[in-house]
Parts: sequence; structure tokens; C-alpha cells
Amino acid sequence: MKKKEKNKTEGEKVNKKEQDARTNQQKTGQNKEEKQTSSQKENGEPANQAADADIIADYQRQIEAKEASLNEANDKFLRLFSEFDNYRKRVARERIELTKTAAEGVIASLLPVLDDLERASQIETEVKDGSLQEGIKLIYNKFKAILRQKGIEEIDTQGKEFDTDFHEAITHIPASDEKQKGKVVEEVQKGYLLNGKVIRYAKVVVAN
Repeated sequence: MKKKEKNKTEGEKVNKKEQDARTNQQKTGQNKEEKQTSSQKENGEPANQAADADIIADYQRQIEAKEASLNEANDKFLRLFSEFDNYRKRVARERIELTKTAAEGVIASLLPVLDDLERASQIETEVKDGSLQEGIKLIYNKFKAILRQKGIEEIDTQGKEFDTDFHEAITHIPASDEKQKGKVVEEVQKGYLLNGKVIRYAKVVVAN
């Protein structure tokens, strides 16, 4: 009986040793796995960080390229808008100028008639009551007033400095004194402006 109990006790001890050995092996395996996992994590983190940095740098380059493209498109738009605005203003200005001088050809063709009326109004007639002379002057003044309403104005010449923008010198004469040099001394034919634009230069005699 005692022998059986002794064998049983020894068997239990053996079994316990085997269990302890298996437990130690399991713990050793877990420790190895944990070390391997930790080592993999440690080795993998720098690689992941490098990959993330590359992705961020790539996105940054794409953003910069988009911003450059947007800035270029914005500059083009501003230039086109400025050019169109200048074109619109130029067309409006040209339209106004055209409106002012639209009748230039017709009015210029009437100027010789105005000259004739002016000369006729200055001729002394032999009519005793002067009715013919007064009638001519009336027509001349009325015609002149109508043209003035249309923007016609005479170019002032007498005693003025000779100006090629308004005067046409048909001849030159010696000046009687220094003050007269370069000035208009006689008007041969009147000059006219239409809304500030010369439609006929004044023909003048200039002192030199």
C-alpha cells in the first residue's frame, strides 16, 4: 500500500515537472514572439514615416502647381479685362468724336457759300435805301448762326503767333519791327473749327 502511494506521488511530481516545463516553453515562445513583434514594429516605423513624408511632399508639390496655374489664369483674366475695358473706352470716345464731326464734309462744302455771303455783305451798293445790303447781311448772319449752333467757330488769326496747327502761310513779308516777327499780319481766308477740330486752315500772311 505504501509502495503504491509512493509511486503515485512520484508520478504526480513527474507530471508537475512536465507541466512546468511546458509552461516555461510557452512563456519562452511568447517572449520570443513579443520580441519579434516589437522588433518588427521598431524596424517598420521609420519606413512608414518616410512613406508618409513622401506622400505629403507629393501633395505639397501638387498644391503648389495648382496655385501657380491659378495665378497664371488670374493674371490672364486681369490682362484681358483691362484690354477690353480700354477697347470699350476707345470705341466710346471714337463714337463721340464721330458724332461731333459726322457732318464735317457737308459743313466744309458750305464754307465757300459763307465766304461769298460775307464778301457780299461788305460790298457797298448803290441802292439808296440800303435794303439789299441789309438783306444780304441778314442772310449772312442767320447762316453763320446756324453753323455756330452745329459747332462751327472761326479761327482767330489777327495779331496772333503763327501756328501751323491752325494757320496756313501763303506768303511772308518783312516785319516792320521785332514784335511783329513770326506773327500773322493779314488774313486772306478765314479758317474754321468744328467742335474743336480744324476743318479749314486759315490762310494768312506772316511777318518775318
